[in-house]
Amino acid sequence: MLNRFSRTELLFGKEGMEKLHNSRVAVFGIGGVGGYTVESLVRGGIGSIDIIDNDKVSLTNINRQIYATTSTIGKYKVDVAKERILDINPDIIVNSHNVFYSAETSSMFDLSEYDYVIDAIDTVSGKLELVVKATEANTPIISSMGAGNKLNPARFEVSDIYKTSVCPLARVMRQELKKRNIKKLKVVYSKEIPMSPSITEAYGASEGKNSCCSEILPGKHRVPGSNSFVPPVVGLIIAGEVIKDLLELK
Repeated sequence: MLNRFSRTELLFGKEGMEKLHNSRVAVFGIGGVGGYTVESLVRGGIGSIDIIDNDKVSLTNINRQIYATTSTIGKYKVDVAKERILDINPDIIVNSHNVFYSAETSSMFDLSEYDYVIDAIDTVSGKLELVVKATEANTPIISSMGAGNKLNPARFEVSDIYKTSVCPLARVMRQELKKRNIKKLKVVYSKEIPMSPSITEAYGASEGKNSCCSEILPGKHRVPGSNSFVPPVVGLIIAGEVIKDLLELK
């Protein structure tokens, strides 16, 4: 009998689809990158998903985030995401957490409960905390490096953090993870040299304050520029890696 995953089953077989159905994945951060990761995982047959984000949809999210539309402005992203997820697959288990992930809130999550963890967090401190906790729990994790200020989606690649270059965020992560004795981390990053958008007063104390860029450039709220085609590609690459890893595909 045909079902919503019949075309995927042609590639992965019944056993593969069963494995995905029995997998539980957590996506920390469901913005430009994480939102598309969630979308692809749900459409790929994951049976249980946790979404973690405390942000509301804003007007400036519309250019790149899958949950951002005129009608969802002002709503919590996890609420909008959960409604869409269940509309795609009513049988999936969705656990939504309206939480800003940090050292102060990390104890709310037992990462050993997940088969895979996705880091699409916007802050360096949150990313580091999540990687450390996932490593301690021996749970596979993949991390998104900088997608802002990039124009070429074809330049993104999958690598270990210690084999990365050029990306400013990856450089900071390498340095900080080495201090924490983290030996490896699967990441998606680009060697494209990021553009440098001008600092604008319009964003100053709001959108830019929690971004990776503002942590790399302390004291400056330099809001990363973004577009409609780079963050989604990063999110889809991450989802593909997660599904392939869960199915132990090359």
